[in-house]
Amino acid sequence: MKKIFKKIHLWISLPFGIIIAIICISGSILVFEKELLEMVYPSRYFVKEVKGEPLPVGKLMKAARQQIPETAEIAGIQITKDPKRTYQVNLPGRSVCYFIDPYTAEITAFQDGRDPFFLTTMRLHRWLLGEYKRDGSFSLGKTVVGISTIFMVFILISGIVIWFPKTRKGLKPRLKIVGNKGALRFFHDLHVAGGIYTVLVLLVLALTGLTWSFGWYRNAFYKVFGVETTMQAPAPNQGGAPQQGNLQARQEGRPETGSNREPGAERKPGEGFPQGNRPGEGGENRAGRGEDNSSKTPNAIQWNKALAAVESLYPDYKTITLQAGTASVSTSNYGNSRGSDRVTFDPQTGEIKAVQLYKEQPKSGKIRGWIYSVHVGSWGGMVTRIITCLSSLLGGVFALTGYWFWWRKRQNKKGRANNPA
Repeated sequence: MKKIFKKIHLWISLPFGIIIAIICISGSILVFEKELLEMVYPSRYFVKEVKGEPLPVGKLMKAARQQIPETAEIAGIQITKDPKRTYQVNLPGRSVCYFIDPYTAEITAFQDGRDPFFLTTMRLHRWLLGEYKRDGSFSLGKTVVGISTIFMVFILISGIVIWFPKTRKGLKPRLKIVGNKGALRFFHDLHVAGGIYTVLVLLVLALTGLTWSFGWYRNAFYKVFGVETTMQAPAPNQGGAPQQGNLQARQEGRPETGSNREPGAERKPGEGFPQGNRPGEGGENRAGRGEDNSSKTPNAIQWNKALAAVESLYPDYKTITLQAGTASVSTSNYGNSRGSDRVTFDPQTGEIKAVQLYKEQPKSGKIRGWIYSVHVGSWGGMVTRIITCLSSLLGGVFALTGYWFWWRKRQNKKGRANNPA
């Protein structure tokens, strides 16, 4: 039986191992994207000096309007509880924002979409550098990644069968990694023992990752957890009430239906802005123009009242994202990292009108955020993120060392055939 599984393990790994290595290693980099960006661009995310209390949100929005090109429409602001962090003045579009010092009201940086390095890494991880097809048409890179991930599940399962020793005496050696007997012994032990230590995590990553590759798999996955899915015809939002499903998207930090974006798909830098009028790339500031840009600036003065009311409801909030008439409140460091409560307020008076708790949402409003949180390891805080990162990295190492072992074994067979005893 083991011989059969060894052949399955080998002959699936040979064609798909290199793709699996690319998926795993790129995924391990993405786990700590936020922390890496904070290391590279500290002035973007942190204030120079903490100076007492932050300025009222109304003053910050007014100051931002004076510094931001008039062609840019301000959609809202994200406020953080951490006094050392900057706030984000959000523009329409995903990952488009200005960073503002809450103590000085100075714009410190502009972010026009996802960082190019991490955008490329995500494209490599999801589509092998292919383009995301917004119309849902066939994508070769996405399909190859999905098929490789399916075979990765079989490789992992066959690896478990191969690993099991015949006797108890053989158990201990298969759980040890020896580091003082040469590189070959070290990487062999890492492949065998490290593989069994990380196999459960890698299986979870593969099974959750497949929900982004195939619609049929995603629907089956949802059904396993008691969630029924319904097909929606993609159509842009023509104004009025939000489209069905947008509330779920907002609460899980995903693109809304009208954006026609798949979770994980990012806008390219400058996408969505006319050439020459992109924020931070020309355009005139409002200061000294004497023109009324109130249509491009929310009624932020009343947001002072709304923010005070929301903060009284959530004294231990993590972030509060204010938009016209709504506030999304993130409070937890564990569980669904994309989950948030939604507070509705009157944008003219700042009066709280309704509170929609995330915990009261149906399963269909939570499952995608949970899949994402489990896939990136954020569900259990820093510990699970480290485990996810290391397991994913080792998954790539296992694939590459597997090629090495196969090549050495092949060369040794050739050597014995050429030099018979």
